Amino acid sequence: MSEPLAPTAENGIASTRASHEMGPATSESLNSGGEKVASTDEKKKSSGNRRLLKGFGGANDVEETVEDLEDYQKRAAEGHEKFHRLSWQRLTICLIVEAIALGALSMPSNFSTLGMVPGVICTVFLGVLATHGSLFLGEICLKFKSATHYDEVVRLMFGKWGKEIFAVALVIQLFLVNASHVLTGTELLNALSDHATCSVVFGVVSAVLLFAMAIPPSFHDFAILGYIDFVSILVAIFLTMLGSGLEAGKQPGGYMATEWRLWPKEGTSFAEAVLALTNIIFAYSFAVCLPSFMGELRKPQDYRKALISLGAIEITIYTLTGAIIYSLSGDGVSSPAIFGAGALEKPAWGVAIPVVYISGAINAQVACRYMHDRKFKGTLHGYFKTVYGWAWWLGMLLVGNVFSFVIAEVVPFFSSLLGIISALFISGFSYWLPGLAWFMLIRDREASIFSSKNLIGFIGASLCLIVGFFTLGAGTYASVQSIIDAYADGTVNGVFTCATVSA
Repeated sequence: MSEPLAPTAENGIASTRASHEMGPATSESLNSGGEKVASTDEKKKSSGNRRLLKGFGGANDVEETVEDLEDYQKRAAEGHEKFHRLSWQRLTICLIVEAIALGALSMPSNFSTLGMVPGVICTVFLGVLATHGSLFLGEICLKFKSATHYDEVVRLMFGKWGKEIFAVALVIQLFLVNASHVLTGTELLNALSDHATCSVVFGVVSAVLLFAMAIPPSFHDFAILGYIDFVSILVAIFLTMLGSGLEAGKQPGGYMATEWRLWPKEGTSFAEAVLALTNIIFAYSFAVCLPSFMGELRKPQDYRKALISLGAIEITIYTLTGAIIYSLSGDGVSSPAIFGAGALEKPAWGVAIPVVYISGAINAQVACRYMHDRKFKGTLHGYFKTVYGWAWWLGMLLVGNVFSFVIAEVVPFFSSLLGIISALFISGFSYWLPGLAWFMLIRDREASIFSSKNLIGFIGASLCLIVGFFTLGAGTYASVQSIIDAYADGTVNGVFTCATVSA
């Protein structure tokens, strides 16, 4: 698919404008009545300018919307500036919104399955590895300017067909994560209202809120919501810790009576251990959105600051949340742990409202920005300078959230389905594709991959490949097994059920 050039001075638009301002190349002539008639060259240039405006607008009536080329250039420059003002600080916030949601409160359950020592080691190790791999991915985006979404990164590795396959995977993955927030929102509203109405109604409310949160098209603007999201999850985690501590103090024997283990308990199955491990792996799935975010960075080279900041914050939150709450609640810890907060459960759910909907909405926003850019990149529609561009945007968000709502309601084993999709695709987006990215980068370097200069990168890339392919195989197996177990236990959700649902 060919795309019009972006409206910047570097691509020659400025020279077209200069030519437009200089006037016709040949003199005007007079007709038989003594009236001025435009020369052939002037007519050709006017026609060319109209074609240029049509191309950049993408509609037949652009010349009515944009009076002349100068006005077009002004609006296009404003649009280009609007979508290239993301600072690294706001990039960090966008990555936090994508990465850290209420799933952080499922970390204690993973620690319960794996044991305290393996839980801490896996959480720290996988966090460092995911951050390391994302640095490779960012390097690719920095080197190849066309890689403004993840599908373009894949095209560099596997060509056109690889790009299209992972483009579909990207959109499906993001909308399924959005759908998981429909379920979490339903769970939240049920908890706050004591199941005051049918769960389907709460699902509709959640889908509407997710739609509304995703409307700002610029990641720079969305980051404002991100600050609220970040405070929301920190306070929700703190209240859950406090509530869990208060509950632990009420039991006979107090805190010392809580039973928790350093190592996995006897009888833990391979599938259970792998499921807990892959849950931690999926918690570090921010790389899927990184190329899209980097496309808006004011200074693209600053992505490293954002990734290192995110890695430190995410590893700290996940490790402390998992270890502290598990030590307070023991093997009876709920998932998410907010259910074990006792008297503080409702307050914790209340302050978690922003994180549930904002962290969900960013997935729909990234998916729709990708589709919007594929259709309108470099045009006034793409810069949201026309009604047509906004109509497409809102239409895609509407269709995407309806899809998320329906999938969340009709698939009785939705959480396991999301686990299967994540095992198939997040394993690539977060681990083995960044691992391959490093080997792409190393091709242009003179030193051997085994040299001291490249040794750390080689080890990191190799570990990314190992973890990625392990997740692809073992994670898919564990998710399928969880579906079989859910049907055997009779714990699957109903379809469009009014009963309390579980995310």
